[in-house]
Amino acid sequence: MGHREDLLEGAKKCLAEKGFVRTTARDIVSASGANLASIGYHYGSKDALLSQAFISMAEEWGDSFKPDVTGEGGSLERFRSVWDGMIGQRDQAAAMWTASLEIAMNRDRLPELREMVVSSEGEGRKGLTEMFTGIPEEQLEERDVRTLGGLYQVLVAGMMVQWLYNPENAVTAEELTEGMRRAARMMVNAEDAEDAEDAEDAEDAEDAEDAAEPA
Repeated sequence: MGHREDLLEGAKKCLAEKGFVRTTARDIVSASGANLASIGYHYGSKDALLSQAFISMAEEWGDSFKPDVTGEGGSLERFRSVWDGMIGQRDQAAAMWTASLEIAMNRDRLPELREMVVSSEGEGRKGLTEMFTGIPEEQLEERDVRTLGGLYQVLVAGMMVQWLYNPENAVTAEELTEGMRRAARMMVNAEDAEDAEDAEDAEDAEDAEDAAEPA
């Protein structure tokens, strides 16, 4: 590899070990075997190099993440199989997850990185929606991306935080699937009860009108 590739690999190593804020240019030089001047020559600045390193980490994880998805689109079986795949690769994804959280927590100190992550949010939601539902990205409507994609994105973010902070007690794919099943069942039952109550109220109103009419 040349200096450019060496610097990128060194930066990824530093991100995994120290994060954005604590990584210095000398750390990258030490990890890569390159020199300080080569950072400016190839990437312009340390921050630009770290940004490229984060993008590379995310792309590598995305390319390697091939969950063994089973079940019909939108089914509980498919839901669980996707989570089995994500949680099963948590060790490989840990560095990228940690870097993502650091960007969120230091959004004012890392504005360019935050903007980069925000700009890719829509594509991320599309990918998650296709993965869970089986609907090809090109067939998704904006409402699908905003609602379903937003839901899956929030669930992924929560799972990511749990596994980073408290892996011994983090939710499992089985528990997450059972929780989703129970929550969906409760919402459906509540809607059915509301519909039945509305129908009963309408019937009572109709009976009252009939009773008020003169014989």
